[in-house]
Amino acid sequence: MAQHRDTPMAKIKTSARHRGFSTPLIAAAAIAAALLSGCASRDDLTTGGIPDDYRQRHPIVVTEAEQSVDIPVASTDRRLNTAQRDMIRGFAQNYGSRATGPVYLLTPEGSPNSNAARQLRGQVRAELSARGIASSKIVNSSYVTLDAKDAAPIRLTFVGTTAMTSQCGQWPKDMINDFSNQNYYNFGCATQNNLAAQIANPEDLVAPRGMTPIDATRRNAAIKEYRERTSTIEEVGGTAAGSF
Repeated sequence: MAQHRDTPMAKIKTSARHRGFSTPLIAAAAIAAALLSGCASRDDLTTGGIPDDYRQRHPIVVTEAEQSVDIPVASTDRRLNTAQRDMIRGFAQNYGSRATGPVYLLTPEGSPNSNAARQLRGQVRAELSARGIASSKIVNSSYVTLDAKDAAPIRLTFVGTTAMTSQCGQWPKDMINDFSNQNYYNFGCATQNNLAAQIANPEDLVAPRGMTPIDATRRNAAIKEYRERTSTIEEVGGTAAGSF
């Protein structure tokens, strides 16, 4: 009987038993590996099909920058016109919300309208003072024009906080040969610049403003209207429907 253990049939049965015993172990190992992979963090997964964020390439930052406005002046001007006064008023409002330092009033030198600009300088100072800018903060200065034929403007400038982003028009990569399936570098730059230009108070990006006091009169009127109102939306709707 011992000789029959070495027969080919006995070997086949023995190997079959080993294969049947190892199959559950392999299945259990596969299930454990699947469970462990499911616990892994999905934040590290990246793919070229996900576009990058243009707000990270062109972030809006609050910084100090020079704010200026050019007031056109003709060589025959002797008094400020309505458009010029409106420009000065807008400049003064911008200064009042963004700065407290000096305001520089620059008149051109060497241009055909330089005499007219000097005559209007006093009127510009008076207009700025009437808009709340102290005369002691207005500094008279001048600049040399590059072309003697140009009608150079009167320039008002100050340094204050402003919201701004990077300069647009940068193309570090060739769009034709770029197969990364991502936004090109300049994408979103104009939108960010326009959004920054529309921010009235750049400090709102840093921290919220304090709450203003409540309007007690308006609050009491709203509460009174709520308490005295007896009709409901259903009643109003039914009345309107029955009138047809």
